[in-house]
Amino acid sequence: MAERTLRGARLGGQSFEDERGIEFAARQQSGYRCEQGHEFEITMSVEADVPANWECPRCGAQALSTAGILPEEKAEKPARTHWDMLLERRSTQELEDILKERLDLLRGGQIGPAHLHRANAKKRKVS
Repeated sequence: MAERTLRGARLGGQSFEDERGIEFAARQQSGYRCEQGHEFEITMSVEADVPANWECPRCGAQALSTAGILPEEKAEKPARTHWDMLLERRSTQELEDILKERLDLLRGGQIGPAHLHRANAKKRKVS
């Protein structure tokens, strides 16, 4: 088995083809500067969209483009509260009716914590 292998050739190591007749893609250099003052350039295709941010290879901080490309501002959604989601399902009038109904049941002793019902029952017996 060892007799069939090529001597000196590594698996996936090198290509034995030369670069004649190969046309490379057009490239551009994009410069960046991080908060620490590190400047570096990244080689990209001419067809690629140049990003506004790139991670600094020295310190890992976010570097901004020196070409004046600004990062896009993301539109933030306002935080939805419990009240907002409740109003999506019910009107204010419906909520007021439900509240009145539940308060009547609570005051009547039909719902709520048991210790409140016992206290109300004792008051009723005394009266």
